[in-house]
Amino acid sequence: MTRRAALVLSLVLLTACLVTPIVSGEEQPARTLAGHADWVSSVAFSPDGRLLASGSGDNTVKLWTVATGAELHTLTGHTDAVTSVAFSPDGKLLASGSDDNTAKLWDVSTGKVLKSLENPNGGWFCSVAFSPDGKILALGSYDRTVRFWNIATGEVVRTIECGAETSSVAFSPDGKVLASPSYIASPSNGWIGGVTLWDVDTGQMARTLITESMVITVVFSPDGKVLASATSDYTERLWDVATGRILYTLSSNNPRMCSISEAFSPNGEVLASALGYGIVKLWDVATGEALRTIECSTSYVNSVAFSPDGKLLASGWDDGTVKLWDVASDGAASHHSGWVFTVALGLRGLRFPPGFWDKKTGE
Repeated sequence: MTRRAALVLSLVLLTACLVTPIVSGEEQPARTLAGHADWVSSVAFSPDGRLLASGSGDNTVKLWTVATGAELHTLTGHTDAVTSVAFSPDGKLLASGSDDNTAKLWDVSTGKVLKSLENPNGGWFCSVAFSPDGKILALGSYDRTVRFWNIATGEVVRTIECGAETSSVAFSPDGKVLASPSYIASPSNGWIGGVTLWDVDTGQMARTLITESMVITVVFSPDGKVLASATSDYTERLWDVATGRILYTLSSNNPRMCSISEAFSPNGEVLASALGYGIVKLWDVATGEALRTIECSTSYVNSVAFSPDGKLLASGWDDGTVKLWDVASDGAASHHSGWVFTVALGLRGLRFPPGFWDKKTGE
């Protein structure tokens, strides 16, 4: 894979970003965090917003101090690319999933690994997500399963067969439902893509949302009423969780732009989408309209995550950097005091068939 020289810190925004509701064109980030030796696959803020974690193709996880951009720890122990990272609700633990077929739990204060789980089926762990009470870690795998890992005991307490590579998993804010990609039997079309909502207590299917195309990422809004999904047909959808009805279908107006990571703002009013080719879009959840387009053509964007106060958007890039964007003026900021339940992972967490995706042409 071609590697470009890491970008250095070039500009800090000293004043509020005065923009119209729809903004496009090349932009400079508020801060660039450089240090990884390979692509950044996943980013996540700590619940208090003071730390940022980044997982990378260089087999490491880095912890950064958001206020200064200083690197706090480099977590080593994985032997292949790290595909997903997530903080526990209390911020004391960090989980990581990797192509080395393991998931790890880290002590945030020391940077030391506490527990490690190896996939007995030999499948990559594509996605990780803590339950809202912090007791369970959901592990999505390329072997088409989701495993529930008990944090206290280190035991797998449930395995769900999803029928599709679980490139993304997301708990509802009340912890009662888990969303994952799946393949669903269709009398007319055989197996088609969709999202399955699972009852966490029983492991049984509660509802299926038909997308027809392969689902790449899923995420709940902070109030749990809306689910966002992105699929391989370049489509994003906002779903009413209670009814299973599609609220809006989001279009980037570019057939080559496929969302590979999504995150809701803490107030639930904005959805951020990483569209791969140096583009991040912000959407108005209430209307389905585009609010802002952030363009940065230096690299390919893999993942996005909002800070808990909604003022910053972190993005992970192929050039090994994490870029922080000022989004306070885009309606994302709030006084929300709870934890923001999002999953931030990149396209690299999912293994597409050979030739499925050409990054140069977008075909």
